[in-house]
Amino acid sequence: MSTNQTTCKNCEKPFESDFAFCPHCGQKSKDELTIGVLFYNTISNYFSFDARFFKSFIPLLIKPGYLASKFIEGKRLLYLHPAQMYLFISVIFFFLFTILVRPQTEKLDKELKKTFDKPLINDSIIKKPEMDSLDIENLLKPLKDNQKVIGMDEAELKVLDSVLKNDLSSNSNDLTFDFDEKKVDSLIEIGATDQEIYKAMGLEEDAGSFKRRLYTQMLKFYKKRDGGSLLGAFYDSIPLAMFILLPIFALLLKIFYWRRGTFAHHLVFSFYFFSFLFMLFSIIIGINFILDIPDWIDWLIIWSSFFYLYVALRRFYQQGWFVSFFKCSVVSFTFLMMVLPFAAIIVGLVTFMYY
Repeated sequence: MSTNQTTCKNCEKPFESDFAFCPHCGQKSKDELTIGVLFYNTISNYFSFDARFFKSFIPLLIKPGYLASKFIEGKRLLYLHPAQMYLFISVIFFFLFTILVRPQTEKLDKELKKTFDKPLINDSIIKKPEMDSLDIENLLKPLKDNQKVIGMDEAELKVLDSVLKNDLSSNSNDLTFDFDEKKVDSLIEIGATDQEIYKAMGLEEDAGSFKRRLYTQMLKFYKKRDGGSLLGAFYDSIPLAMFILLPIFALLLKIFYWRRGTFAHHLVFSFYFFSFLFMLFSIIIGINFILDIPDWIDWLIIWSSFFYLYVALRRFYQQGWFVSFFKCSVVSFTFLMMVLPFAAIIVGLVTFMYY
């Protein structure tokens, strides 16, 4: 017996014309292109995402480890997917972070240019000691303003201040390079080729590609004196660096919880924990845009993330409070004192080499 059949416009397979949807690919059989059809899926997906986000927002903030536990249990449509949660909140955080640091990078750029330009002034012009101290304060001000964001404490700032002052007290110039600056300035002034300038800077003819690239960037930095642009490029590379650091954090959890699930389980926990951190920092930055919160409150909120991680590990991995505290301390110390500094050095080097 013959039946009326039609062909799916999507997968081009035949099916009975009275079917509302293609049984092969699921596309609607009578789906004429209209404005409504064009935006239906986008709008429906948006509101679905929006509803799941707000349903996940409160548990993420006040129930450490809850969302990760529910996701592992199989409740994967009720709350926002961990990767979606991370991407959405990280976009918000780095947007706010960019607004926060951009004026500071511009200010730092001006201060560094002013400081670097001083060796080019004629030697007969003698700088006043008071101006040296003022330059140091101007140079450190962007770092002090953003010390909570970049993770520098008062002790580290004092060390940096001491190093700069000692350097200024032992040299007549504010900042110096490891090559004859007057000779390099002369070569730049007469329009010498970069190869001639590299040679004056000390680059050997048999140097490898890495060293040549390093000298290329050194000359670029010396010509432009754009410290703020370099700092901005470093900030711009942080999102990618954090995305790489997240699985490293999950790997640490795998090491300390070897028999507690697969690597994917630890990755789910890490996605939600990093989402919490970015949300916490976003809230701090957002509030500070409106009113200036005392520093001790900011630091108290930041240090509360350790307690959050402690409770989250206890709830997710179902181990005792003492064992969870010990593992939380070791994981935090390893990540903050070993992984992050090494990553910062790598990111800084890569940023300098390719900015």
